[in-house]
Amino acid sequence: MRLRSRAIFPLVRTTAITTSAVSSPPAVLSVGHALRERRRFTEDDVAAYAAVSGDRNPVHLDDAVARELSGFQRGRVVHGMLVASLFPSVIAASFPGAVYASQTLKFAAPVYVGDEVVARVKALNIRMIGTTNCSTTSRYLVKFATKCFMDKEEGLVAIEGEAMAVLPTLELSSQSTSN
Repeated sequence: MRLRSRAIFPLVRTTAITTSAVSSPPAVLSVGHALRERRRFTEDDVAAYAAVSGDRNPVHLDDAVARELSGFQRGRVVHGMLVASLFPSVIAASFPGAVYASQTLKFAAPVYVGDEVVARVKALNIRMIGTTNCSTTSRYLVKFATKCFMDKEEGLVAIEGEAMAVLPTLELSSQSTSN
């Protein structure tokens, strides 16, 4: 089977992963530890996501439709799943090799094109899972509370839910600890 070649524009972002610690993050994930990522969604991000996902709903692409037909007073809204993609992004940046297993989501408020959001994942439960036949190392099943906020004070929630991920280690990547 031959796949057709097609240009896919990467979602470019500037991120800063921070933790709940005051000065420096802990080297090892523990219950209560939170990781964050800030992101401003641009018109290009929304257009690229629409092209890749096939979700061309006009509330994402047409200001007039978003305002007049759908009631989004500020115009076009970012795809909810694009915003929610920040959660596995935070986890993968902190724990390379992590496998995202599940996610529940509640969309509480719209994110408009141009808005900056803060995504936070907070460890709720950590359980070591057994080794497999092909591996001698332990892995960890971690339940995270996931929230995406519309303000820096983390007050107005846009998305919330829970995620499960299998982590190869509880040690934070050095990439995630640099600000």
